[in-house]
Amino acid sequence: MFGAHYPSMVRLAGLLGADDPEDIAQEAFARLHARRSRLRDDGAAVAYVRSIVCNLTRNRLRHLRLVRLRPLEPPPAAPSSEHAVIVAEKHQELLAAVDRLPRRQREALVLRYWLDLSGLEIADAMGVSPGSVKTHTSRGLAALGRALKEDA
Repeated sequence: MFGAHYPSMVRLAGLLGADDPEDIAQEAFARLHARRSRLRDDGAAVAYVRSIVCNLTRNRLRHLRLVRLRPLEPPPAAPSSEHAVIVAEKHQELLAAVDRLPRRQREALVLRYWLDLSGLEIADAMGVSPGSVKTHTSRGLAALGRALKEDA
């Protein structure tokens, strides 16, 4: 059946305006194959494939129309290799400075700025009061600022 009707299904999809009529016809036959056991009349298979081709073409044209209505934004400019190296180096300096902080200050800063948790969530995670979280965060930021200033 595929060999006998494939060219006519490709022509049908092309005449209906499909930009990829071969793909539409192949997809139609694949869907027929997947649902072949549900067909009550084998003689209806050609009509079934034809309706699938029409539906797939209609869906494809609708999709293309919507895509063309929304112009694509140009991709953001890629940073240079030098920029990537500088950023990686600064990240390494920051991570090294964070690693040198006392454990509680490091925990408070990581939970606050990397995981974006609230003061109450941090207090719960660390098992301390919200006031202690504020103290550890404040002292950690101050120590981190001093450490990064010394590195610069």
